[in-house]
Amino acid sequence: MSKTLVLAEKPSVGKELARVLGANRGGEGYLEGGSYLVTWALGHLVTLADPEEYDKKYKSWDLETLPMLPEKRKLVVIPETGRQFRVVQGLLKRPDIGELIIATDAGREGELVARWIMEKAGWRGKTRRLWISSQTDKAIREGFQNLRPAADYDRLYQAAEARSQADWYVGLNVTRALTCQHGASLSAGRVQTPTLAMLVQREEEIRRFVPQEYYTVSARTGLGFSASWRDKRNQARISDKAQAEALVQKLVGKQARIVTLKKQYKQTPPPAAYDLTELQRDANKKYTYTAKETLNLMQSLYEHHKVLTYPRTDSRYISDDVVPTLPERLMSMRFGSYAQLVNQLLRSRPLQTRYLVNNAKVTDHHAILPTEEPADFRYMSGPEQNIYDLVARRFLAVLLPPFSYEEIEMTLQCGTETLVAKGRRVLDEGWHAAYQSVSEEDEDEEQRQNLPGLQQGQLVELKTVKVVTGKTAPPARYTEATLLTAMEHPAAQGDDRKTLEETGGLGTPATRADIIEKLLSAFYAERSGKSLIPTSKGTQLVSLVPEELRSPQMTAKWENRLSAIAAGQERPDAFIKEMKAYAAQLVNEVKASEKSYRHDNVTKERCPDCGQFLLSVTGKKGNKMLVCPDRNCGYRKSLSVVTNARCPNCHKKLELRGEGDKRMFVCVCGYREKLSDFEKRKEDKGAGKRDVQKYLSNQASEGNTAMADALKKWMEQE
Repeated sequence: MSKTLVLAEKPSVGKELARVLGANRGGEGYLEGGSYLVTWALGHLVTLADPEEYDKKYKSWDLETLPMLPEKRKLVVIPETGRQFRVVQGLLKRPDIGELIIATDAGREGELVARWIMEKAGWRGKTRRLWISSQTDKAIREGFQNLRPAADYDRLYQAAEARSQADWYVGLNVTRALTCQHGASLSAGRVQTPTLAMLVQREEEIRRFVPQEYYTVSARTGLGFSASWRDKRNQARISDKAQAEALVQKLVGKQARIVTLKKQYKQTPPPAAYDLTELQRDANKKYTYTAKETLNLMQSLYEHHKVLTYPRTDSRYISDDVVPTLPERLMSMRFGSYAQLVNQLLRSRPLQTRYLVNNAKVTDHHAILPTEEPADFRYMSGPEQNIYDLVARRFLAVLLPPFSYEEIEMTLQCGTETLVAKGRRVLDEGWHAAYQSVSEEDEDEEQRQNLPGLQQGQLVELKTVKVVTGKTAPPARYTEATLLTAMEHPAAQGDDRKTLEETGGLGTPATRADIIEKLLSAFYAERSGKSLIPTSKGTQLVSLVPEELRSPQMTAKWENRLSAIAAGQERPDAFIKEMKAYAAQLVNEVKASEKSYRHDNVTKERCPDCGQFLLSVTGKKGNKMLVCPDRNCGYRKSLSVVTNARCPNCHKKLELRGEGDKRMFVCVCGYREKLSDFEKRKEDKGAGKRDVQKYLSNQASEGNTAMADALKKWMEQE
């Protein structure tokens, strides 16, 4: 009897598919039952070969061997996941396997994962595609009832592979050229570099900015509303403080007449449903979660809890075929603070969906929505509950009516001086009812003040008048939230602006979090509170890379071409040929450059392995390290790490510094405590291990192997 093999992207997804399909007998790396076998990748099992796989001369990094432009691409099995690849390959060669179902993530990269495994394993048999947007049992069953031929997705695969090869030719060649030319570990890429360039440009704007002080005059009336003074050009700012103070004396205690009173009915439509980038942005603003943290939380809510739909989407709308599922999705939310609004929406059916449905703007996946699976907060972490709450409230908001209000603007005259007051009268809360508070950070206090009933010609007393001192502010540094916005809508010029908007800007919703993390881990940028600041290394790198590579316009052109490949409007081989030529051009530009790179964070301590002077750097989480500048050496030494242990004085997180017996906890408030004293104090409270345990798993990934080893030994001694 012929059997069907299902290939998922991750073990967790594979096991859920197997459960629904009744494949419950375990094997090594797969599950079997009835007519199905379910196996999985571990992300990518197969990747493009490293340069040395094409020619041994590429083992050493040398300008003379560049550019590297092999005729045909090679695929290799990733050594770390080779065991699972052999499992999948063995299953594909089983004589009773008559069909393969691709069940990797339903997107461009998911298609690439499966196709490369199929090619490397030598699969040529019948293949179909599972394409679903949620992991509920219902969605899985419906997906298997509506499988499509894998050939329907051939163009999507071609676009994914073209993207991968282009990144290989451009990224590896330019990275090697920069590193060899300047004797420093430098890397570049089509998304990473223009993103870094935006950080550098913003920092330069801040550095050049010269603040200027100005003054405004604000009056509080006897009827409880505020008005602000305006000059004849309707400008509020005054450069002379004495002039502003004179105005205060002229206006205070006087009566002003309302000479104009305009009322206008207005509506604010609800915001669109979430795509991944918008969700990451809001999670960073409200909870300070990094883009990577939000994506990981979303993956858990999608795969494990099954309460939210596919996270890696760039659409904020749904198609018509999803509309019949909306009542059931609402029913799953009839609990807690959502219940009242859910019941209101269900009573007032048919649902208002004009702000949610747009077939033309749905790509591979629709917007992120709650599924039909009820959420149970008892089994969710606090951060998971927070992300679910964001999505749930946005879902309710987009189904509610617009926020409607009467906008009121008036002009007051006091002698020869003019004042302006703005406000509104709320008529219908509409979608604002989905939120306990609505962000009004783009409005000033006077614009959102509620005004009393007023008449033209009415006299009002200017009860208190004051001078408000202000200072022009430089552009704000990027946070992860604002950088995600900039990546989604980069400031391109000319014809490429439309292309960037249509293709989603720099990177994709699925990759933007990783790009930010790469900038941090490569020490091109560092966190300072919520802000992201380019390091000297990052600033210099932007000045060293060819100008075209740091421009968002190049990414716009690439994404436009890749979209054309996915649509069958362009041949992938023609695109790849151009990318090879482009890579060669960039390498020649780097070789011809007379610019130089200077390490300005060199210490006096030498690397114990190669003898070079170590560099002082700050890791992703604020930890201080010494690293070797030689990429072939890779030596790292941790100097300090921010821990979860709290200062007994100010309760801020303590930093652990030093080595061996000299290790000491230090706080910004000045508190200091030896590690041995800390151990004793925590041992008395029974909490010593718990305070440090969380860091053991993170330190190796941060390069803090010395710190991790030290902490581990201390834990073992306990």
